[in-house]
Amino acid sequence: MKPPYLSDIKPNQVFTATFLVHGKDVRQKKSGEPYLSLLLGDRTGDIDAKMWDNVAEVVDTFERDDFVKVKGLLQIFQNRLQMTVHKMARVLDADVDFADFFPASTRDPLEMFAELRALVAGMRNPHLRLLLEAFLNDEPLARMYRTAPAAKHVHHAYLGGLIEHVLSVCRLGHLTASHYGNVDYELLLTGAVLHDVGKVAELTYDRSFGYSTEGQLLGHIVIGLRMLHDKLQQVPDFPPKLRVLVEHLMVSHHGELEYGSPKVPLFPEAMLLHHLDNLDSKMESMRALAEKDRHIEGCWTGYSPSLERSILKKAKYLEGEAPAAEPALAPTPAEPAAPQAQQPPEPLQQQFTPTGSPFAEKLQQAWRKDS
Repeated sequence: MKPPYLSDIKPNQVFTATFLVHGKDVRQKKSGEPYLSLLLGDRTGDIDAKMWDNVAEVVDTFERDDFVKVKGLLQIFQNRLQMTVHKMARVLDADVDFADFFPASTRDPLEMFAELRALVAGMRNPHLRLLLEAFLNDEPLARMYRTAPAAKHVHHAYLGGLIEHVLSVCRLGHLTASHYGNVDYELLLTGAVLHDVGKVAELTYDRSFGYSTEGQLLGHIVIGLRMLHDKLQQVPDFPPKLRVLVEHLMVSHHGELEYGSPKVPLFPEAMLLHHLDNLDSKMESMRALAEKDRHIEGCWTGYSPSLERSILKKAKYLEGEAPAAEPALAPTPAEPAAPQAQQPPEPLQQQFTPTGSPFAEKLQQAWRKDS
């Protein structure tokens, strides 16, 4: 019952479609009447939506993370797409296919996991190999590792994003370690596999992507260290000094104290891991920003807070469209007026909260069915 997807809907087209509610906020018009400011989405993207009329009839019938059937109109305002909702009603979980609503890697998760296993199996250092196999042989953990996104928003923010990111860092490590004669590739590989392992518990992804209570309180670095210490119990005679090096790889991979690392990188493999992790996340962020940008015209995307810039949509530029002047490095504070609105809309407030167990079997089955 899902089609059309958001990406299929054309501007100025009245449509009926089902979406997942990523954000819900009740606000007031200048007249004092309420209106709904929503963030609706499916696996192809999300969009700001406003419901201006008949709000009292529906406001208490659904919440964030519910599915809703919407009749509405997609419009272009100030070079951006915006949805006006005419009617909406909640849809039961049993009536939707979860795979229609959650973005996922284009690669098969089991195929990526097999590739990772092959890299680990080829390691000559028995201590590091046995440590990584202790993680990969833990099937509940491995299932989460194959499923989790790498982030809530910033990069690889889709199901399977974590393992896709890890494999990319592993491949970059293989390319760069041979260039520097003082780099131990297997130590670097260990850091690549484990640096974000705590995200399987830091993030929730059974509905909208968010943070677990544990994730909010501790963060993935602390969670990952705790998991490392648990798995080290399964590797007899693991060298204490090698353990300290692996721990340092995990605690320093953000690179700077202000970015959340307790320590900055202090040996070559740690420095290289940080830069490869950062490189892969930035390149994926650029790809996703250009692909999902909501600006209809022009060769520049909207401003990205994570990248701290707008970026050139290179393909559109090379097609021959004359680029407008490069936008300012920060977004303008003024809020745009919405079509058919009695007042300018305010920015959507995305209130992400933990949504329960991130490992719902129904989601796993639905994603595997779709992949």
